[in-house]
Amino acid sequence: MDKNTSLMHNFETGRTNPFSAKFFFVLAIIIFLGIGSGLLLAKIAPNLIHKGVLPSPNEKSSVDKGKAYGSNDTSTFKDVAEGRLKEGGIEGEGQFHLERPGGESQNVYLTSSIVDLSLFIDRKIKVQGETQKVQKAGWLMDVGRVEVLD
Repeated sequence: MDKNTSLMHNFETGRTNPFSAKFFFVLAIIIFLGIGSGLLLAKIAPNLIHKGVLPSPNEKSSVDKGKAYGSNDTSTFKDVAEGRLKEGGIEGEGQFHLERPGGESQNVYLTSSIVDLSLFIDRKIKVQGETQKVQKAGWLMDVGRVEVLD
């Protein structure tokens, strides 16, 4: 064996610290860009999302007569009902109900994952949705579209 060749190698020589100043500089830039892009998206997202399809959650005044909110999918939401929206379901079915002429037996109980129905309480509305199977309610509808009548 050659005198210059050894069986033992020094692994410490030539080893660089992975947490160098360059690493922390790049990490700081990534964090800065992440926070900056998050703030920018938070500022412009309401303009991107709110294109007249749904009213803002805190703007009951934005619910205008004659406007429609929700889905335009009439093939899925083909059932239609009209009345004044009130809070409360019946025995766990529905979160809201439409009061219609003819008394309590004519109520339509409503739920929706598309439209925030709480924005339309005490307003006369026309809803389009899909009838659901029920145990207690006469009629339970999953609402996909709301049109404000008054």
